[in-house]
Amino acid sequence: MSTVAGTTGAEAGRPPERAGGPHGKERIPPEDAAAKPAGEPAGGPAGESPGNLAGGPSGKFLGNPSGESAATSAGEPAGNLPGNRPGEPTGKSAGKPPAGSPGKSAGKPPAGSPGKSDGGGQGPSPLRLLLSRVRPHRGVLVRAGLLSLAGSAAGLAMPLMAKHAVDAFAAERSPAGPLVTLTALVLLGACLSAYGRYLMARTGEGVVLRARDQLVGRIMRLKVPAVDRLTPGDLQSRVTSDTTLLRTVLSSGLVESFNSVLMLLGTIGFMAYMDLTLLGVTLVVIVGIGAVTSLLMPRIQRAQLRAQESVGAMGAALDRVLQAFRTVKASGAEERETAAVASAARHAHDRGVSVARWSSVSDVTMMMSIQLAFLAVLGVGGARVASGSLEISSLIAFLLYLFYLMGPIGGLVEGWTGLQSGLAAVRRIDEVESLPGEPAAAPGDASREVPATPLGVTFQDVTFGYGDERAPAHKGVTFDVPTGGLVALVGPSGAGKSTVFSLLERFYDHDSGTITVDGRDIRDWPLAELRGSLAYVEQDAPVLAGTLRENLAFAAPDASEEALTEAVSRTRLDTLVDRLPEGLDTAVGHRGVTLSGGERQRIAIARALLRRPRLLLLDEVTSQLDAVNEQALRDVILELAEQTTVLVIAHRLSTVRHADRIVVLEDGRVRTAGTHEELIASDDLYRELATTQLAVDAHGGVTGRPLRSAETAV
Repeated sequence: MSTVAGTTGAEAGRPPERAGGPHGKERIPPEDAAAKPAGEPAGGPAGESPGNLAGGPSGKFLGNPSGESAATSAGEPAGNLPGNRPGEPTGKSAGKPPAGSPGKSAGKPPAGSPGKSDGGGQGPSPLRLLLSRVRPHRGVLVRAGLLSLAGSAAGLAMPLMAKHAVDAFAAERSPAGPLVTLTALVLLGACLSAYGRYLMARTGEGVVLRARDQLVGRIMRLKVPAVDRLTPGDLQSRVTSDTTLLRTVLSSGLVESFNSVLMLLGTIGFMAYMDLTLLGVTLVVIVGIGAVTSLLMPRIQRAQLRAQESVGAMGAALDRVLQAFRTVKASGAEERETAAVASAARHAHDRGVSVARWSSVSDVTMMMSIQLAFLAVLGVGGARVASGSLEISSLIAFLLYLFYLMGPIGGLVEGWTGLQSGLAAVRRIDEVESLPGEPAAAPGDASREVPATPLGVTFQDVTFGYGDERAPAHKGVTFDVPTGGLVALVGPSGAGKSTVFSLLERFYDHDSGTITVDGRDIRDWPLAELRGSLAYVEQDAPVLAGTLRENLAFAAPDASEEALTEAVSRTRLDTLVDRLPEGLDTAVGHRGVTLSGGERQRIAIARALLRRPRLLLLDEVTSQLDAVNEQALRDVILELAEQTTVLVIAHRLSTVRHADRIVVLEDGRVRTAGTHEELIASDDLYRELATTQLAVDAHGGVTGRPLRSAETAV
């Protein structure tokens, strides 16, 4: 027997902790999340998780500015990701950063990122962020703005031309000149405005496209601990509806507001030319009511932010149901889940009504200022006309300019309201972009020639914790995986087996100790090169929507037809391909819904084979296979072990007993290591696992009772 230093047999018999890794057996089942109290996100209190993307003043859980669940079912917070097993790493830190990186944990957002309001000088303001997105398009926007301004300016001359027309009628002169000029101004203004609006709309679509490209690219580069805390529904809302608001704010928020200011100044200039006294009366009324209206704008901004967050929460609630659609039906929970999504929809409705209420008050208040100004000007102007100090044509022109003010003032109000929506949207977009991400692959990393030699792995006194209140997943783990051959990891659930794989893939960074791959510290490997040398078959064997061919070649898009055929044959997928109407080009449905669990598992294995890895990581790859396919796959694994390094997590003795070396983990430590025969003879825990968890009958099926002795299990 080979015993690892620092471990003793005294640890045998400890109850397994449910504190394991982000994949496989160490996760707490999703059902356990339903027992959590409402309003408590999985993994820790609000404000401690990067998924706590509270952009609003409350700084509480993602998608719900009040901090309460928009829709709960069976006590589960709506913020929880459906199927995002709450036993996964959550809380204060997940995936600690390498030495020298900022902050205490990779999971904590940087200053000014999710979980913090935009106040206090934390990072750039939302307005600055918005302007940074508009800046690349400023040339086109200036041209569009000038065209719209020219079109509107043409309209400014209309009241003056109307005055000349009235004077011509009064003097019994021909009004043809002023009327022709008026008609030409109308047509010219309409053409210029239409083209300017088209340019703004086209530029707005460009801004939306650029924002979506950047946001999706950022999401793809987020660190796994950050994504573990996010809800797909809210992320989709940010990529779709929030980015769409950027187009609105670009046209009605920035350019239109700027044009409205210029038009307002131009109109006031013409009104001053007509009569300064009436202008003074107008400004007193409008400025007074405008000051009152400005007090409503912060309320509109807060209401708009909460409305957008509630839409994200509703998307998360619906996504939760769709991700577990069969479970919902099998549990007879349709009515409960319908009520939960409806509750989230009502919450979004209430937030939307709040925005409508404050926006309506703002709009009506500004329009009322025009009406009150009209009454005041009519009274004062009428008195001046009666006294002979003002011509009737000048009063008519001034009243036309007064009504013309409705356009610029309405544009300012609409633009300011749209600006609040855009600021809320850009803040929510920036929250995602502020989350910790992985470095982009260097230009040479993707094309670098990868050697075909197998990789060896060494864990030396490795400690790692997911950062919540649970015990560390690894507490000084030490073991070696020699170059080439088959090494198995066994142990109770929660012992830290799947965490080994997550650390090797650098989904998380270990806290202390050393992990070396091929003699190099794992942190010295470029991520693209490291992951290009590995192939990882997860326990749940995810299959993506698309064709069978696309799924098989997902990790090796350049694989030849011969390589595809070989991988299909070795994983016994021939019968599946023959059965499908279009063979490899048959669509497999969302998440492979048309396939059985065993078929999905074999597809995942074939995908890994096509990658031709230097280190193959297999997590319970035979758990859903029948005896015949399990035997065939076991033979494939043994063949691969002669060509590369295979590290496998298994609970079945049939997979473990032929391993060159078996590492037994318990409670986050390596208990012992050796061959099957050595461990059967010397280790109580392994012997217990062999006679219960690992036991299989002579036909390859799991026995219904513990065997009488370890020899029977063999």
